[in-house]
Amino acid sequence: MKILVCISHVPDTTSKINFTEGDTKFDTNGVQYVINPNDEFGLTRAMWFKEKQGASVDVVNVGGRETEATLRKALAIGADTAIRVNTEATDGFAVAKQLANVVANGGYDLVIAGRESIDYNGGMVPGMLASLSGANFVNTCIGLEIYGTQATATREIDGGKETVTTSLPLVIGGQKGLVEESDLRIPNMRGIMMARKKPLSVVEAVDANATTAAVKFEKPAAKGAVKLVSPDNIDELVNLLHNEAKVI
Repeated sequence: MKILVCISHVPDTTSKINFTEGDTKFDTNGVQYVINPNDEFGLTRAMWFKEKQGASVDVVNVGGRETEATLRKALAIGADTAIRVNTEATDGFAVAKQLANVVANGGYDLVIAGRESIDYNGGMVPGMLASLSGANFVNTCIGLEIYGTQATATREIDGGKETVTTSLPLVIGGQKGLVEESDLRIPNMRGIMMARKKPLSVVEAVDANATTAAVKFEKPAAKGAVKLVSPDNIDELVNLLHNEAKVI
């Protein structure tokens, strides 16, 4: 089985976020980048298929040279090869089209993508990738087993879970629950050294026009000051909740 894991290069959630050029462009200065958490769950599941079923695992990212450190981390975790599509990730459709080209040229049985990236939270790429590739698709996937050319997937739905069966080729949008958080892997020294020798190929982008564009970014409004109310003054509390907070 040949597996491709899509890796997004996203800001660490502990980084301080700012915008420039009239709040139209993300400021990358001082920002640390990591593997998108949803993709990390998928990569860990792919490692299980590699170790238990002899699968080969490639990782792919659409982005500039700055994303290669993130791809190298995925190689250190255990992926066999890495692919970087040499173009800026402009919007979901453009990214999906680049990934579909990689899938078509690679002949993959299973493509594991994160349900969404934690930077733009578009949630569009996995579904569009499946459509462009002509593959079956399961989103919000929290469980996956492969038996030959058949797959059993569990996905999260409103109020519960749903288990479905399908056939390969398959694209999934994975998320937390695909593996346990305790199973996520931290690259060790041996993995880091081996990652330096593993192939990381750069492929040029195919034509793909962005269909959306960011107009402006805006931070959440600052929280207001806290008002303390004496536990003996219930009338004031009710008044504040009714007239200011407007929750009752």
